[in-house]
Formats: sequence, C-alpha cells, structure tokens
Amino acid sequence: MAQLQHGSKTRLLEATLSVVRAKGYSAMRIEDVCAEAGLTKGSFFHHFKSKDDLALAAADLWNDHVRDAFAAAAYRADENAVDRLLGYVALRKELLVGHIAGYACFAGTIIQEVHETHPHLRAACAVSIEAHIADLETMVAEAIRQRRVQPDWDAESLAVHIQSVVQGALILAKSRQDPAPAIASLDHLHRYLAGLFGVAPKKTSLREKPSAGRSRKPNPLRKKEHDS
Repeated sequence: MAQLQHGSKTRLLEATLSVVRAKGYSAMRIEDVCAEAGLTKGSFFHHFKSKDDLALAAADLWNDHVRDAFAAAAYRADENAVDRLLGYVALRKELLVGHIAGYACFAGTIIQEVHETHPHLRAACAVSIEAHIADLETMVAEAIRQRRVQPDWDAESLAVHIQSVVQGALILAKSRQDPAPAIASLDHLHRYLAGLFGVAPKKTSLREKPSAGRSRKPNPLRKKEHDS
C-alpha cells in the first residue's frame, strides 16, 4: 500500500509539471492535476494540503529533473570550456521542439506569475535557475582561464546574461506561439559567446536533423507523448 501511495504522489507531481507548463500556475486547478494524473481528489488530499503545497513539492521534483538532465548532457564531456558553454546553448536550442508546453520552463512560468504574491514558491522555483547560473559561472571562469582572456566583466555576470537570454527566449516563444524567436535568440547567444572567447562559430546548424537511420535522443525535459 505504501508503494502505491508513493506512486500516486509522484503521478500528481508529474501531472503538476505538465499542467503548469501548459496552462500556467494561476489557471491550474486541483481537478486539472487529478485528471492529468488519472487520480481522484481524495488521493490528492491524502498527499497534499493545498495547491500551494503541491506546487512546492513539484518545484522540488522539477529541480531534480533539471539537475539530472543537464548533469548527464553530452556537452559535459568536452574538455574545452568554451565548447561546453556552446554545447549548453546548443542543448537549450535542441529542446525547442514541438508544442510550447513541452519545453516551457516550469520554474520560470511560476516565477513570472507569483514572484510578489508567493515568495516561498518563488524561492523554491528559483533554485533550478540559480543552479544553472552557478554552473554556467563555473564554465565561464574555466573558459576565461583556458582562453587567457582579460575581460572587463566577471564570470557571474555573463552566467546571469546567458540565463536571462534563455528565459527571455522562452517568453518570446510563448508570446508569439512559435519557437522561431527563441531559436534566433539562442543563435545570437551562440555567436556572441564564440566572439567573446575568440573562437569560430560552428558552420553547421545547431539544430541539424539526425541522419537517416539514427534516432534522435529523447529530450530529458520534454513531456512524454502521452502527456501532450
């Protein structure tokens, strides 16, 4: 029974990620989450006291998903720090496939809506974004060292800029209901970073289609097909 209850809790949390990314936090109802999870409201109230309680737990799950997905990303294997930075941007671009709800940032979506009204929820969702900034800061610092550049900016400020472009690009994709402006923004970011560190941008597209006979790697942060 305990294992069944744990499974239903996870289903509710995963459903929350899907519903928020599709509808936003304010529009999300407990009934929507239960329907997405295929569970009853009784099951919901067995695990959670309220919508906010659910969102806080879902933020923790999102943070885990994001951490694990990017920790396992292929660009991590690059010894060259600039290549790792460009690989991060490339991965961000590769995620922009399909319906917007499939690649929307759960944390960013909630923060935009509740940054003043629900500071505890804002803080919980900010964890993944701040973790990205800290990770990027480490890569930027290493790139500065490897390329022996002497910038008039620091590693943290560039890391914040990169994350600002990523989050802003997602907002533009929502605004226009089209990933094209987000893709263009990340292309510009890629060229900007390459220029900062004096390397030539890759000639090939960051978004090449996989060769015939090769399957595309599953997107670690995309909703599964049955969720869409």
